Amino acid sequence: MIRSEILKEIAPILRDQLVVCNIGIPSQELHAIDDQPSNFYMLGTMGLASSIGLGLALAQPKPVIVIDGDGSILTNMGTLPTIANNVADNYILMIIDNGSYGSTGDQPTYAGRKTSLAKVAEACGCENVIECRDVDTGEVLQKALDSGKMHVLVVKCDSGNAKNPVITMDPVVIRDRFMKAVQA
Repeated sequence: MIRSEILKEIAPILRDQLVVCNIGIPSQELHAIDDQPSNFYMLGTMGLASSIGLGLALAQPKPVIVIDGDGSILTNMGTLPTIANNVADNYILMIIDNGSYGSTGDQPTYAGRKTSLAKVAEACGCENVIECRDVDTGEVLQKALDSGKMHVLVVKCDSGNAKNPVITMDPVVIRDRFMKAVQA
């Protein structure tokens, strides 16, 4: 499976959850599959979805699911020890690990070679780290949500992007409707 197929599979689980989605093509894919006011689409700032999501989880009680990529996590490695040392039991970081920088041309990442992001997260002190296959994502995500505990999920999948248009919604509109969903 590629990332967009995973997003299609988990869209019913994500609906009505607070979701912070990684920069570029992942946001475009989620927007095309199931646009929701509770989805915050990152249109810039590679590597910061996990940090923004953690701040949101620490600031309010609703569950927060961050959809991030292996390339973005590798870009901001400081996020994993920050997550580990600021436990928010309403926070789930789902790293879709396709072994490539999908939004910039599918250049390979080191997560597609020797680097295990699950082992890195554990070494940083993250608890409830689960590496799963793409076909198991929905079940693993639902169990993580049901547990009420912080999780880091590393979803191994194939590289590839769905063809979707760019998000034309004004960033201010994305922000404002997301803030209303947070406050609802």
